Amino acid sequence: MKTSHTFSILFWINSSRATKGNAELFARVTVNGKRANIGLKRKVPISQWDSKTKKVSGTGVPSKQINNHIEQVRARLYDIYQELKYKDEFITAQLIKAKYNGEDDNSKTLQEILKYHNRKIEKTLAPGTIRNFGISENYINRFLQKKLKTSDIYLRKLDYKFISDFETFLAGYYPAGHPKAMGNNTVMKHLQRLKKIITLAYHLEWIDKDPFIRWKPTYESTQREFLSSNELSNLETYPLPLERLDRVRDLFVFSCYTGISYADIIKLTSDNIVLGIDGSRWIVTKRQKTKVPVKVPLLDKAEIIIEKYSEHPVTLISETLLPVLTNEKINLYLKEIADAVGIKKNLTFHMARHTFATTVTLSNGVPIETVSKLLGHTKLATTQIYARVLDKKISADMNNLRQKLNHKKEEQKVSSN
Repeated sequence: MKTSHTFSILFWINSSRATKGNAELFARVTVNGKRANIGLKRKVPISQWDSKTKKVSGTGVPSKQINNHIEQVRARLYDIYQELKYKDEFITAQLIKAKYNGEDDNSKTLQEILKYHNRKIEKTLAPGTIRNFGISENYINRFLQKKLKTSDIYLRKLDYKFISDFETFLAGYYPAGHPKAMGNNTVMKHLQRLKKIITLAYHLEWIDKDPFIRWKPTYESTQREFLSSNELSNLETYPLPLERLDRVRDLFVFSCYTGISYADIIKLTSDNIVLGIDGSRWIVTKRQKTKVPVKVPLLDKAEIIIEKYSEHPVTLISETLLPVLTNEKINLYLKEIADAVGIKKNLTFHMARHTFATTVTLSNGVPIETVSKLLGHTKLATTQIYARVLDKKISADMNNLRQKLNHKKEEQKVSSN
């Protein structure tokens, strides 16, 4: 079925960037209200440009040459439009420009959009997020090599089958050093990243249709681990034999009582501590991952840890609030601590954030809306994933309800007598 388009060609000069009275000549192609400007590699004296006729005034040879070139360009652009229309292709101003310049967007490849995306995010996203995109890109390249026996593919060839095959490939992939295949939610994360990259190509008009339009992620609900109040207490009080383990424990406990992630803790300085609205000390920072501002009133246990390291050699040199280590060493040392304390769970630093959300706040009656703000979440649904209501809290709430109902029942008996 043929699609109707509005199509026009306009010639203009960029007077705002003129040099020595001469301005660059452009052709503007407009299709259905969307424009694309094409540099014609010609300079026109501003004084000779006729803005009504869109030509150069004068009868001299240079004027005639430029005007002839304008007509040649007009004819070429019109021919390209008619050719696309005859083939019943999806016509855009960018596509006409690409064909005119010999850079047909139909020849754009997956590797080209990957490179473009990498340049785009290198100064806008957090290092951890950039690293995750890099991991996803590695899996895309492995899929191309192992399953499609190629190193690249034209974007126009991407379809729902490509996505489905990539999903199947990931689901059966065993990452190096892992005893089992990639989990479903990890697979979905890699596909979500590919979707963002391909959507970028679509918005750039490098492809006519989005192959992800019918794809929906299917996440499995997960039970995020956290420390119970007893486990947290044992962790806090257990006598550790080494100073490095004691320091790592303090960093972990600090996160348990502030909800601040390790990536944000290592950037904290004394400048991040301010007097809050209640006159007590608060930490005010911005999440590295999302750039969302976070304000956390300091609990006593967090204050004690800050004071403990106020004169520590590492904090004095680094001018940070707490002595920091690399994240890899932190999680390695946490496993040592878990073994020593007798914690059977897979103790990672991020578990401290879950512990703050559940054991420290929600289970002690802090409303989930407040917890969401403390964690720097922009959506309450995110907090509900991180911070489940505990059985202990459910029991306490139901006991309170039971007492209220019994009290009402007794009042009704008294009033009826």
